[in-house]
Amino acid sequence: MNSVPTMNLGSQGLVVPAIGLGCMGMTQIAGADIYGKSDETEAIATIHRSLELGGNFLDTADLYGPLHNERLLAKAIKGNRDQYIIASKFGYEIDDAGDLTWQINGRPDYVKKAIERSLTNLGTDYIDLYYLHRLDASTPIEDTVGAMAELVKEGKIGYVGLSEVSLDTVKRAHQVHPITALQTEYSLFERNPEELGTLAGLAELGIGFVAYSPLGRGFLSGDITSPDDFPADDFRRSIPKFQGEQFQKNLDLVAAIKAMAGEKGITPSQLAIAWTIAKGALPIPGTKRVRYVEQNIAATSITLTATELERLEAIVPLGLSTGDRYESVGMSMVDQ
Repeated sequence: MNSVPTMNLGSQGLVVPAIGLGCMGMTQIAGADIYGKSDETEAIATIHRSLELGGNFLDTADLYGPLHNERLLAKAIKGNRDQYIIASKFGYEIDDAGDLTWQINGRPDYVKKAIERSLTNLGTDYIDLYYLHRLDASTPIEDTVGAMAELVKEGKIGYVGLSEVSLDTVKRAHQVHPITALQTEYSLFERNPEELGTLAGLAELGIGFVAYSPLGRGFLSGDITSPDDFPADDFRRSIPKFQGEQFQKNLDLVAAIKAMAGEKGITPSQLAIAWTIAKGALPIPGTKRVRYVEQNIAATSITLTATELERLEAIVPLGLSTGDRYESVGMSMVDQ
């Protein structure tokens, strides 16, 4: 196994590599492909290659599929479970038939139901880091986290995490049981966690920060040139970042980032990932292809100077809008 730098994710004892592997795109969600067609064989090969390189932190959720993503991971980690750190999420309600209701459910009884289903699907008796995927506005966060704390006592989960909630919600939850990590979208194209003071607040509390979509939904890879690059059912077509005039404005920003990456002899993706790490976050770029996981992990060895960070952040300064990250319904589920 190659040596990837490790970091403490929060202050509760969880040690992880400096980069994780987002597995969402390895399966469909509710019948739609995410980021193009997926291939199970290649996806499993990607997970195995990541482990060989020291990238043993996998991020999944019962939503992905639904349920199929966890089952794919079960195949990939079978016989080797103890080599991996697994993070999963619950909260998007899935009925007994395995269908998404698209309601958010954080009630204690559902917490217990969701964990048993995920343990079965992952083929394991514990999940290292378990997140509430989205805040259930009708259930006090104290009740949800209280139920998750019971899972810790029972040994079914190691650490408690929250996803896409406000710092105020994190503070309330943290009083019930120590929160290890907050997962939120964060990239050069989505600096909201800085603007809201979330990053600074988490640091004070000793809570880790996990950045999903550190490549701006693929924009920062530099490979996207037109909305027509996406298949008809690619969900990015619905995101304001990728629509109308905003799309061209974002392409202009990407061109400047690409130029800087070229000068440094790295890819735009690697530059974006290195920036995220330099900001103290744990990036979990999603990929389902071996060559990309190799490139992403290589970014952990890239150091950015203070001058380079300043130049990069001048391209996409705080407060500059690159477009909303979800359509209106998706944004309504984000507790900011």
